[in-house]
Amino acid sequence: MSWNKSAKLDHWRVISIYLIIYDIIAVNISYFAALWLRFDCTYSAIPKEYFDAFIRFAPIYTLVCIIVFWVFKLYQSIWRFASFNELISTGIAALITGTVHTVGITLIFHNMPVSYYIIGFVFQFILVLGIRFIYRFILLLRAKVHGSCQNRVMLIGAGNAGQMILKDIQTAKESNDKVVCIIDDNKNKWNRFINGVPVVGGREDILANCKKYSIEKIYVAIPSASAEDKREVLNICKESGCELKNLPGIYQLTNGDVDVSYLKNVAIEDLLGREVIQLDLEPVFKMISGKTVMVTGGGGSIGSELCRQIAEHSPKKLIIFDVYENNAYAIQQELAAKYPELDLVVLIGSVRDSGRLKDVFETYRPQI
Repeated sequence: MSWNKSAKLDHWRVISIYLIIYDIIAVNISYFAALWLRFDCTYSAIPKEYFDAFIRFAPIYTLVCIIVFWVFKLYQSIWRFASFNELISTGIAALITGTVHTVGITLIFHNMPVSYYIIGFVFQFILVLGIRFIYRFILLLRAKVHGSCQNRVMLIGAGNAGQMILKDIQTAKESNDKVVCIIDDNKNKWNRFINGVPVVGGREDILANCKKYSIEKIYVAIPSASAEDKREVLNICKESGCELKNLPGIYQLTNGDVDVSYLKNVAIEDLLGREVIQLDLEPVFKMISGKTVMVTGGGGSIGSELCRQIAEHSPKKLIIFDVYENNAYAIQQELAAKYPELDLVVLIGSVRDSGRLKDVFETYRPQI
């Protein structure tokens, strides 16, 4: 069984093999078609010396093409994300192989008609490029056809980060999002388009366009904006009632690595009208150390986070008290795995049950 898994080729390698086979056929068909067209699309009219030169040079040229294409990563690229860089690489590879064909067949075998070199190069470029970009075009076309089934997204920010997020959404087949409008405070960008998406106005136009475009999600991609500007934009967005995600900082831009995965749900800190106050918790943690600590509601979101922080600072005993058994059990399993030496007690009960609380206090005598 393990041998079968290791023997199975990765999907991208299978695609590469198919591309190599396709290229072998394409580069030879291109120049044969050029020869055929040169002589009025009549096979019998092709002079023997020309056809023999083409046939004898074909294996050499095929090998050269595969090597050049491999060097330019035409078999390793992820073509559904193909962009201008892949277009340039394909163009340079085609130019090199076309030059090799012109010089090679002329010097080694026979001087061919000028139209043969030109038409062959053009055909080869179209065939080699076309197969690699057609998948991307099909994805974009399918996204437009099925656009009504997608989540309608407003993107805030038409800068570098916004453009990267937009590109990632448009090219990711697993995404069910569709950016239908963009907001940016730069008036020079208004009433213009980025990748087919209109820039419809500034922050004062957010709520109006949420209604106009039936927006379901808002993605905020203004990492370089000031904290004050970002808070104002986020507070406006909150009024829309749409799902809201924010690109937190500019660190991704330094690597040119920005995509939808970096968008985070908006935290309360993002909406504060002031900077977050940083507390010195060290005295609190010292007070906890060596004490019996009980957390009521210890299985809830706040209670479980309290339990995690308390467990990290060496209490004598940690008592988790919660009315819901599933919640208490979940945090118990987490803490037991992470702090095996921790004296951990989980109790089920309600803080409104005075008798239950009396028994707990008499039995465990929590200090905090």
